[in-house]
Amino acid sequence: MKKLSRRDFIRLMGLGAGAAALNACQPILNLPAAPTSTLIPPTLAVTTAPRPPLEFTLRADKGEASILSGTKTRVWQYHPTVTGGDENAIQTLPGTYLGPIIHAWRGQTLRVHLENALPEPTIVHWHGLRIPEEADGHPRLAIDTGQTYDYEFTIVNRAGTYWFHPHPHMRTGAQAYFGMAGLLIIHDDEEQAAGLPSGAFDLPLVIQDRVFDADNQLLYNASMMDAMQGFLGDTVLVNGQANFRLPVAAQPHRLRLLNGSNARIYKLAFSDGSPLTVIGSDGGLLQTPVTREYVALAPAERVELWVDFSRYKQGETVKLISQEFVSSTEGMMGGGMGMGGLPQGIPLNLAEFSIEQEATDSPALPPALSNPNFDHPEDSSAARRFEFAMQGMIGTINGLQFDMENVTDNETVKAGALETWEFANIPGRGMGMMGNMAQPHPVHMHGVQFQVLSRKVDSAYQSMADTLSAGFVDDGWKDTVLTLPGMTVQVLVRFSEYTGLYMYHCHNLEHEDNGMMRNFRVA
Repeated sequence: MKKLSRRDFIRLMGLGAGAAALNACQPILNLPAAPTSTLIPPTLAVTTAPRPPLEFTLRADKGEASILSGTKTRVWQYHPTVTGGDENAIQTLPGTYLGPIIHAWRGQTLRVHLENALPEPTIVHWHGLRIPEEADGHPRLAIDTGQTYDYEFTIVNRAGTYWFHPHPHMRTGAQAYFGMAGLLIIHDDEEQAAGLPSGAFDLPLVIQDRVFDADNQLLYNASMMDAMQGFLGDTVLVNGQANFRLPVAAQPHRLRLLNGSNARIYKLAFSDGSPLTVIGSDGGLLQTPVTREYVALAPAERVELWVDFSRYKQGETVKLISQEFVSSTEGMMGGGMGMGGLPQGIPLNLAEFSIEQEATDSPALPPALSNPNFDHPEDSSAARRFEFAMQGMIGTINGLQFDMENVTDNETVKAGALETWEFANIPGRGMGMMGNMAQPHPVHMHGVQFQVLSRKVDSAYQSMADTLSAGFVDDGWKDTVLTLPGMTVQVLVRFSEYTGLYMYHCHNLEHEDNGMMRNFRVA
């Protein structure tokens, strides 16, 4: 396992002695800047030779991290130890609680030994992967303190940005919030042939929001309102650091963005109004680049951007921001109430890029990126509908809550089948004021990737959807899709060859923990 020294890390990054705070125009707590860090992948050799299995231990344990200036923050995190294969394929970096970053190749076998040193049960879900049932991280497989769970699976997914996080019943939100998340970046020969920016110019950025007390400790105590709305923070972190600032070279970069927040949606844009060139989504590279004025990114969604910093002069800066949008008919999507969480949909500054280095390369944006090998809607063998609704504080799907092993006939599918699923966000099924609140639901399916076919919005919620809908990237493979209030999203999904019990749920982690999650069985 490659662990960079602080000195080497700073040398690779070209960081100065400290990071400047973002401008005070953002409605984010004005905290002292902490030393910034980013996740820099290793330089990968391009070869078609078979790659040996990668084997490692992943220990879930308590730790500390320097997030804000002053007292270290107590966190929960994953600690890897490579026991077989290329040690450089896994990185841990100083200055962040996140990680590790695992680099693997399509066709490679991973053997992972999860050790639970936490004071409660846990299990790891490999988000976005098509893998066997026993490797998927279903909560019924959670292990107690002191126990070990062994994973072994071969990667069949396309090259792309995937991730892993805890998935214990009713504790996913808390465990992820306290720091347990890592990246799994998959490569393949098709991606390598595209000639995209690599090495220090291929940058993963994990966006999260958190609440800290006066002693720099994380606060998480999901209230009744949080259960309804999702837990929202008042401090934005990127790669585990507040006031994130990154020196970059005046040349093209590949930015891999993950929304690792529990509930917050981001409307990503650049502060100077430059359009965003999107090259990838949840399931890897798009067929061709697409351009958006902004990108809507819900919890668990990923997007990859081509950003050419050569359009800026040396010494200039540009910010990645989240623009304002309407998140609720009631305007009450505050979250974190009692903890000081900032409302959903307000403008935020996320990160600042400072053009400080000369270009060493100038790759051109490829006109074609990949062949996604999409399925055809006319080949769909069945259509099913799933209604997501908040009934008071309780989240339901088709009127049902999560049951550890229960599966209905409507949730039983055949291995290899191609089906059309509809996810409908049905607001207003609660009681009194809470029943009138409209909640977004980012819907995630385990064990598959799907295509988004269509979106329809009830006219009563059209004005809300209009503030985000131009930022949807439905052009590639997806495993999580944002379903706004009054919206029905139709997806085309082919179930894998693996049989067994998998899950689908809202990836607002407080909604998930409060029952908006169900099983589906591949038979």
